[in-house]
Amino acid sequence: MRSSGSLVFVAHPENPFGQVLVALITPFQADGEVDWAATEKHIDDCISNGADGIVVTGTTGETSTLTDPEKLKLVEVAKSVSGGRAKIITGGGSNETAHAIELYRASEKAGADGVMIVTPYYNKPTQAGLLTHFRMVADATDLPVILYDIPGRTGVPIKYETILRLAKHPNILAVKDAKGDFSEVSRVLNQTDLMYFSGDDANVLPHLSIGATGLIGVTANIAAAPYRTIIDAVNAGDLHTAREVHQRLEPLVRAVMTHVPGTVAAKYILHGLGRIGSPRVRLPLVGPEEWEAALIEDELALIKDFPGVDLSNFRPDRNAAAGGALPQIAGTTR
Repeated sequence: MRSSGSLVFVAHPENPFGQVLVALITPFQADGEVDWAATEKHIDDCISNGADGIVVTGTTGETSTLTDPEKLKLVEVAKSVSGGRAKIITGGGSNETAHAIELYRASEKAGADGVMIVTPYYNKPTQAGLLTHFRMVADATDLPVILYDIPGRTGVPIKYETILRLAKHPNILAVKDAKGDFSEVSRVLNQTDLMYFSGDDANVLPHLSIGATGLIGVTANIAAAPYRTIIDAVNAGDLHTAREVHQRLEPLVRAVMTHVPGTVAAKYILHGLGRIGSPRVRLPLVGPEEWEAALIEDELALIKDFPGVDLSNFRPDRNAAAGGALPQIAGTTR
């Protein structure tokens, strides 16, 4: 435990997930099929730049349009590329409890180090339904579990009382928070041993300042190194450095997270930097329209001389980003 002024930062002693976790994009070829070579390179780039956790098949990885075999292969590929340098967490899951159990059991066999279970979406279960879903999935695997609380996408929050009950499960160790209720995060941290991970790129430092363990970030696909700097500074009680990097990252976060879905913007930027061969996403996602691309580029133009964020070679290709792809095999099949 280290302090800086009136703030106290605590590093969790038994963290099986890492602290700088990248919510990994899934690179596609122009026809919408997974570009496995680009995937391997991108994972290696993220780890080499400071990520100690990789979350595959999450929202940013377009889990909704990936097939089950693709999801499992992403775990295997990430595990192989990592070579023990970073933890591999499988995200996504399903809004069908039986399917989620099947996926996570298979992911464990494929080598995942942990699982991130999203709140069931579309069918809008009650809190009792959420409790049962999370418990049954956590019972089905020996892997450590992160609960993913993102009501903006799922339509249902995990309420405070439900989180307290879930915290008693021996496999449920953490929450990825994209709800943004900081008072609730503080209450849960005070009353449980759960770790919290910021699931909102704009709120990484605020989350860390009240005791969060780390982040699961979209912008980290482009710039993992600054987040490594923030985490290391917070661990050392150096709020000044953490705040400076947080502020300098703000235009990049805005470019990625505000104009189009984060997956779309991240791929557009990574392609413009030459780090992936195509910015293609799968329908119903599409690339940014001309005016959206222009807004993204305006934000990027505000970033100057920032260590770990080199945009000098950014060459946007708006034509390449247009439209979305229909893959050969439909996703989310059992």
